This record gives sequence, structure tokens and C-alpha cells, in this order.
Amino acid sequence: MAAGTDPVEVRRILRLAIPPAGRLWTAIAFGVLSGASAVALLGVSAWLITRASEQPAMMYLSMAVVGVRAFALGRAFFRYLERLAGHDAAFRQLGTVRSRLYARLEPLAPDGLRGIRSGDLLTRLADDVDELQNLALRVIQPLVTAGIVVAGSVVVAFLVLPAAGFGLLVMLAIAFVGGVLLNRWAAGTAERRIAPLRAALNDALHDLVANLDVLTAFGALEAGEQRVREASERLTAAARSRAIGLGVTAGAVSLLAGGATVWALAAGVPALSGGGLSAPGLAVIALLPIAVFEVFGTVPLAFGAWRSVRASAERIASAAPAVLPDGIPVDAADALPLDGGAVAPEVTCGGIPADAPDARPLAGAAVAPEAVHGGIPADGLGTGKPGTVRAVAPEVVLDGMSAHWPDADVPVLRDVALRLRPGERVLLTGPTGAGKTALAHVLTRLIAHTGVYRLGGADADRVRQDDVRRVVGLVEQRPHLFDADVRQNLLFARDTATDDELLAALERVGLREWVVERGGLGAAVGERGALVSGGQAQRIALARALLADFPVLVVDEPTANVDAAAADAIIRDVLTTAAEDGRTVLLISHADVPPDLVDRTLRLEAGALVH
Repeated sequence: MAAGTDPVEVRRILRLAIPPAGRLWTAIAFGVLSGASAVALLGVSAWLITRASEQPAMMYLSMAVVGVRAFALGRAFFRYLERLAGHDAAFRQLGTVRSRLYARLEPLAPDGLRGIRSGDLLTRLADDVDELQNLALRVIQPLVTAGIVVAGSVVVAFLVLPAAGFGLLVMLAIAFVGGVLLNRWAAGTAERRIAPLRAALNDALHDLVANLDVLTAFGALEAGEQRVREASERLTAAARSRAIGLGVTAGAVSLLAGGATVWALAAGVPALSGGGLSAPGLAVIALLPIAVFEVFGTVPLAFGAWRSVRASAERIASAAPAVLPDGIPVDAADALPLDGGAVAPEVTCGGIPADAPDARPLAGAAVAPEAVHGGIPADGLGTGKPGTVRAVAPEVVLDGMSAHWPDADVPVLRDVALRLRPGERVLLTGPTGAGKTALAHVLTRLIAHTGVYRLGGADADRVRQDDVRRVVGLVEQRPHLFDADVRQNLLFARDTATDDELLAALERVGLREWVVERGGLGAAVGERGALVSGGQAQRIALARALLADFPVLVVDEPTANVDAAAADAIIRDVLTTAAEDGRTVLLISHADVPPDLVDRTLRLEAGALVH
């Protein structure tokens, strides 16, 4: 068990990975029919060949001939149906697991995921979730199928010759215990290490590809490539160790299958001489163990697959814990465990139980029913132009507010008192590490806080986070651009916007001519905005915020990645656009801002406002 992993949450994930009983038992039934057909095929074939050597009348062989044909076809046919039904059930369930995982990760992002590297997180979302399909396909189905087929075969062997049946049972028991222990010894460590080693390789590859230009510029490309090679070699070594372990286990099971055949012959030959067993019966009990062990061979391997599945489940559980880290605010919707079960009573949101009815939409706290935006009471209407705010911003009040980053012991903000009046433009300055970004994340409910935080008279702690984020928008220091065109990068802010509205928003941030010159809204921006400059990326992000109609806009260091000329233009665009709309703007910036563009300036030092 990985350190810090909740075993209860691991079990929830494993239960969630199991397909519905109807689909699972359908696949198991087809597997049993396929395995039984394989055993019956070898037994009937042995009986037919031996009986035919005695040259009886054809009528005595006809039923066996039909049986051989039926079992040969049935073995392949039912095997196909078992694969089809089993994989269909497992793949359908993976969709449920992945959607639940995304739902659990959403309240953690971005601050609650700081301890997980991008490549590692991608591996958990993709490879580790995919590994969960093996719980049904390579653990449950083989164990149940083999158990039913083996039990039936042992009963048949007992009916033909009790001594042979007993020998088959003894050899199967030895194969089970020995095979499981041998597989654990030979491949157990490798099976548990493959998932984290695969994540380390993906993380190294992600870092190499994502930072290729920087690594090349600073002559560190060879070191990055070496890291990838070393990670690949470690993963290859672990995969090779697991393959060797599986081969050793399969070889041991085959040897015991031969031992069961020898036991059957040792018991059957005297019985044949004494007249207690016919020649066809001897052939059946001699060859029956071969078919039985072919079905049984998946049992020791299932325990190896179980170790791999559990290792992946532990990694998923550590990425999406049942109890969110301290410092992450939650509401009723976010507090659901991964399997959709009951909410853990210790999960709280601002001191309120996560399943309490206090988490209500902001409309529930409105003091005036008219003119609301996202449920926040507003005292007027905007111009209604495309890309302009539709309601005057609510007043933002912080009083005695303190906060810390998730799982950090030292507060990053201390006893902050702040009032943002509707339509006010405020500049927030301060040294690096003073807590400016943390304040922006508190306002958008990305991290938890203590003290008072009110929006338009509504207590932000007692309303849904999504409603707060419809009112308070954040333009980050490094805005994310999707690998799509300009249109798609704007539409997710308002998917009903027309091209004219998109162009109007771009014009308001000074990008319309640039977009038209590049061929229009269909112009690509590249992966993470690789085809646009830092200033253009900031302007696109600002246009998105305008389309989303945030009455309160927090802009975090919009000039950090642009030159001085572009920085002045961006700051002027942000603040003049806000003035036109009656939008409240909190601008976080190290750059100098002309005094005529802001109403007042605040400074944050060591987590406290300096007056």
C-alpha cells in the first residue's frame, strides 16, 4: 500500500471497476462453456480414438464423432463470445471510472494537484485507469471460470476412477499453492513497480517534449534524453522480470499437469489390468489433466494481475482521495466519493459538513430578486453589447480572512480586510511570494479560507462554488490555450456566441485585425498557444473573460510574459474595458500602472495588506 493511500478508497475504486453483475456473469457463463468444451473435446477425442481402435460398429462411435465436432466448434465459439462480452463489460465500466475520477479531480484543480507532476497525472488518468479493466478480465473471470470447470472435471475424474480423481485434485492443490507463491516470488515485486515506473517514463517524456525549446537553448537536451532512457530501461527491466516470472509459473504448472497424467496412469493401468477400467476410460483419465490444467493455468497468473490492478488503484486513490486535502474548499456536489457512495463525515467546507443543505445557489441568498447575475444580487443592468457584462458587479468584502495553500502549515494570507466596490478598478502590488495569487484563488474559491468572504451580501462559504465562479472570473498569469483554433478557444467561455460576437470581443482587446490577417477565427493557436505570442495569449484569455460576462474580474500578472510595449497596451485594455462595462477589476501586477487607470492601489506583503 502506497504511503498516504486510504485503503477504504482503494476498495471503492476496485468495486467501481467491477462491471454490473448481469454483464459480468454473462461473460463468465461463456467462459465456463468454452473451458468445459475444451476439457470435453480432449476427453471425447481420447475416448473416440481408443474406442475406434477396437473396431466396433459405427453406431457406437457416431455420437462421439458428433461430440468432437460440437465441442471443437463450441470451444472457439464460446471463447469468442466470452471475449466479446467480457471486454464490452470492462470497457463500458472504464468510462464510468474515468468520468468519476474527473469529477473527483475537478475540485482539486489546480492547487490540490501541485504535488503530482503532469506526466504522472496523465498516466493515472490513462494507463492506470486502463489497468483496472484487468480486474474483471484477468482476475475475476479466470478465477470463477477455472473454479467451475476444474470442479466439474474433478468430479468426472472421480466417477471414472476415484484414484485418478484424487490424484488430479492433489496436483491441482499443489499447483495452486506453488504457482501463486512462485509467481509472487518471481514477479510480485516487478508487478507492483510497473505502474509507478510507467508513470516516471511518461513524466520524463512529457517534460522532454513540453520543454524541448528551453532544454535545447540551455544545452540540457542530452540530460533530458538521458532521463528518458534511464526511465525506459527501468520499466523494461521490470517488464522483463514480470515476463520471466510468468514464464516460470507457467512452466511449473505444466510440469504439475504432467505429474497429474503420470498419477492417472499409475492408478489406471492396474485398474485396466484388473478389469475395473476400460481402455477408453484409461485414455480419458490420462489426457483429462492436460485439458484441465490448460484452463487452470490462468489462476496463478490472476493473482499477479491482481497485484498490478491494486497498484494502479492505489495510485488513482492517491490522486483522488476520499477526503480532500486541507485547504481545498468543497461543496455538496464535490464531496462525493469516487464510487458515488456516502460522503465521509469528516469532509467539510468552511466548517460546514459537505452534505449539509447549506450549500445553496447564490440566488438563495439574494436580497433583491431583480437583476441578478449567476444568482448574485445586482443593482443595475449593463449595456447588453456583445462581450459586455449584463449586470453591475456585486460588492466584494473580505474581513479577517486568512488562507494557506493545500496541505501547507504556514498561512499565506493573514487577517486580510478588503472591500471592492462595484465597478472599482484596484491595483494590487507586492513582492513575489507575498500571497497575491493566493488571494486571487480565494476569491474564485480555489482554496479554502477562514474569516468573512461576502459577494453582494451573500456568504460565499455557503453557496455553490460554480455560482461564485460565474461571478468572479480569473485570468491567470499563464492562461491555457487549447490546441485548436481561435474560435474554439473562445467558445468554451460562451458556447452560444456567434462569430460576430467573438470578433466583437476580440476587437475590444485589440486582436480583431490580427485574427483577420491570420485567416479569421479558424486560425490555429498551436499546442499550449505555441503559435501565438505571450501578449496575444493574454488578450485571448481576456476576450474569453469578457465573453463569460464576469462582473468581477481578477487579472493575475497579465504582463509577466510580454515586452514592455505590449504590457502597457494590455494593462490599458484591461482597465479601460472594465471602465466601459462597470466591471470590478482587481489587477495583480508588478508593472507600473498609470494612476488615471485605477481607482486605488493596494500592497500585499508577507500575506497582509499594507495600508
